[in-house]
Amino acid sequence: MAAGRETLKVAGRESFGSRESRRLRRAGFVPGVLYSGGSDARPFQVGEHEIRTFLTDGHALFDLEIEGSRAVPVVVKEQQHHPVRGELLHIDCFEVKLDEAIEAEVALELEGTEDAPGVKEGGVLEHVTREITVEALPGDIPEVIHADVSEMSIGDTIQLAVLTPPSGVKFVADEPEEVTVATLSPPRVEEEPEPELEEEAELVGEEGEEVPEGAEAPEGEEERPEGEAPAEGESGGEE
Repeated sequence: MAAGRETLKVAGRESFGSRESRRLRRAGFVPGVLYSGGSDARPFQVGEHEIRTFLTDGHALFDLEIEGSRAVPVVVKEQQHHPVRGELLHIDCFEVKLDEAIEAEVALELEGTEDAPGVKEGGVLEHVTREITVEALPGDIPEVIHADVSEMSIGDTIQLAVLTPPSGVKFVADEPEEVTVATLSPPRVEEEPEPELEEEAELVGEEGEEVPEGAEAPEGEEERPEGEAPAEGESGGEE
């Protein structure tokens, strides 16, 4: 293992398939596949807590060691998460050559949000693009790209074209000036609903008129207190 590169040790598994994957998840494991150029894909399994902690620590490039085999340098090709709970369901890794540039997805994070003048004035900062594709040697792939928004005012927009990639890294985008990273909009004003008291009062007058004192209510319209059972001989509904 190269200095500074972590190793993730996993166990091999016999086969692919959704049934096998569901069984592993119930047992607390995450199924994965290692892809290598020109070689057969190799399925593996790793503890859910172990892989979650490993990925949270941020390893863009690491060594993957399937039990019984030598460790190889890999990058994460794809992660599948549960749409509601967010838990990791499956992970694909791709073996790389350290002297060949590759493309990889890297998280894009905003910094300086609380210092932005527009935010202090109550503006709404929207983080539009949260992940970008970069091209670099495997060892140069950053864990995260930061976008400084500390100078943004209301009405400002930051495009990918104004960001400077780290040394040895290139953003992969046909038109970076068309990729919006963040926007800062004016404060949202909620319209107060118009009062409807007069309208409600009119409806009560039309539908809830009281019988004048001393007059009898029309036959069949005597009011009965809510919850009181019909009097004997009075029909409570269709037979």
